[in-house]
Amino acid sequence: MQDKTCIPSPIPHHETPCSRRDFLARAGGGLGLLALLSIMEEKASGRGRSTNPLAAHPPHFKAPAKSVIWCFLDGGPSHIDLFDPKPALKRLEGQALPGSFKLPVTSMGRTAFTPLLATRRAFKQHGKSGLWVSDWYPEIASCADELAVVRSCYADGLNHVGSICQMNTGSVLGGRPSLGAWALYGLGSVSENLPGFVVLLDYPEDPPGGARNWSTGFMSPTFQGTKFRGEGTPVLALSPPQPIPAGQQRAQLDFIQELNRRHAAARQHDEELEARIAAYELAYRMQAAAPEAVDLTQETAETKRLYGLDDPHTERMGRNCLLARRLVERDVRFVQLYCGSGSRWDAHSDVESNHSRYCRESDRPIAALLKDLKRRGLLDSTLVIWGGEFGRTPMSESGKGRDHNPYGFTMWLAGGGIKGGLTFGATDEIGLYSVDNRVHVHDIHATILHCLGLDHRKLTYPYNGRDERATINGGKVIGELLA
Repeated sequence: MQDKTCIPSPIPHHETPCSRRDFLARAGGGLGLLALLSIMEEKASGRGRSTNPLAAHPPHFKAPAKSVIWCFLDGGPSHIDLFDPKPALKRLEGQALPGSFKLPVTSMGRTAFTPLLATRRAFKQHGKSGLWVSDWYPEIASCADELAVVRSCYADGLNHVGSICQMNTGSVLGGRPSLGAWALYGLGSVSENLPGFVVLLDYPEDPPGGARNWSTGFMSPTFQGTKFRGEGTPVLALSPPQPIPAGQQRAQLDFIQELNRRHAAARQHDEELEARIAAYELAYRMQAAAPEAVDLTQETAETKRLYGLDDPHTERMGRNCLLARRLVERDVRFVQLYCGSGSRWDAHSDVESNHSRYCRESDRPIAALLKDLKRRGLLDSTLVIWGGEFGRTPMSESGKGRDHNPYGFTMWLAGGGIKGGLTFGATDEIGLYSVDNRVHVHDIHATILHCLGLDHRKLTYPYNGRDERATINGGKVIGELLA
């Protein structure tokens, strides 16, 4: 039907539609205003979240930790060669697994007749607490009284993809939010110019599973992690290809955001659209803040030496540890450092050769991170975590290597809210199974959230008719670790 000439209405405040298309457009605008009114009522009554999903909001209870730095050793470090000495392995070396032990299933199958392999490392007690640490980690050993070493961890996965997924999301199956996303959802972001959740890799390869390890799963994408590059522009495509005057770029963004807000008014609770609006604004602010945050030329020569930037073996991890400190100084909520990204700790064939290299790369930088945070007064408000997706078996593989061991392994925590100089839990006499004060991945997650002031039972997200939580149906706070 062709449009007819509009006839002016005698009523000043009323405009006659010129066509069916015009009528429907006007009617749709009215429905959009109804949706906007509903959002404004929620905000006024306090029933809804801030229009900015990343706005900071108070924790469930007062807590010491404001930020988290997780040093994730990708591939599975050997606990029995680092923090959990087993003298019995020396006596049993070369023998098959004793019949008193349940036969484990590992990634390479059942290993009933694989000879046991003793560590070649020397263990000593360190600090006032007498914490046991091997000679692979002399610098971290000097921080012994800051560490709470949990020797009784266990998980549910056998391979890297599922196990890294569980250590990050609580489940061996993909599709759930990462712990960093939960922290950001629960607390929001204090920093207005940087992402609240940042991921740093020390090698080009992603960990197995890739970006899903810092994704949001069924949650709004607003809370996902942002992978930073170590040099140059931290995020690809952050800066425009050609310089644009600041005023012109600001005007363009304001126009786009105004269109987005009109669109959002007619699409109430569209989380993907809200995430896109927030991302536009954050990206604009990051153009100035992010390059400054990763500019290590601002650091003193002494600080760079402390982190090992003067040594090619430690420079890569040292740079990321120093970046992590700079990010928490700028109020980034959650930083995840992948050490040996791309499963480099996966010592199937030769644990001595493998761990000698990656312990050397990580020892000095991680110790420097602890010492630097402490001298700057940041350790009390920053929770530092060390650990991988699982440990290694006491049984050998390929003669000198070790297989995956999710049945008993070690992690440690330090800083914000944690009692230092503590050893908690135990594995059996050969380090195969967690046997005393067993700590599941969900318990680790519950404890991390607790240190941030979040009750893992109350931190929920509605999805498919169920209030989902980070710890799924389990998890308990490890009270013995708390200061």
